[in-house]
Amino acid sequence: MDTFWFYFKEGLFHVLDWNAYDHILFIIVLTVPYTFSNWKRLLSLVTIFTVGHTISLSLSAYEVVKINTTLIEFLIPVTILITALYNIFTAGKKGRKEQVGVYFISTLFFGLIHGFGFSTYFKMMTASTENKFIPLLEYTLGIEASQIIIVLLVLIMSFVGQFLFRFSLRDWVMVISAIVIGVAIPIFRNALFALNI
Repeated sequence: MDTFWFYFKEGLFHVLDWNAYDHILFIIVLTVPYTFSNWKRLLSLVTIFTVGHTISLSLSAYEVVKINTTLIEFLIPVTILITALYNIFTAGKKGRKEQVGVYFISTLFFGLIHGFGFSTYFKMMTASTENKFIPLLEYTLGIEASQIIIVLLVLIMSFVGQFLFRFSLRDWVMVISAIVIGVAIPIFRNALFALNI
């Protein structure tokens, strides 16, 4: 039980760390187009995202895939910017609901990228552990729990913004997505410079 709580807390607080807020930004832009009434679809999206980064974590932990961490650090803000821009261009449009399959596939793909972002830290934690499967599950549960916390906070903020301050859902999505873009651009720029292209 001690090891469960150790890996669970590591997964939980690795996401909720304000010094590494890129994961939080992605969950915000993933969540903001939805309300409490859409909780089933939103939970499916978040779970698909978790499945994506669990796959990449396991591929990295078992050294099936070796990653270029600098490239991953560049791709993470790209996923945030793409999702935020998609929100802005589709806010309030009916066609968004018809493109569920594309949204689910892209969320899975973005999950793979974010999972590789976790992989270096996870490999350091489990370097002396022979069986990495159980720690991987425990760590993933912590990540999923942290994501659900962020989702709930975003949904509560959306409720307050829309029902108390009378923002339309379209305006709310555009404002929050634009704020996230403003925060993500410096991360993107720094990661781009680090690539040395």
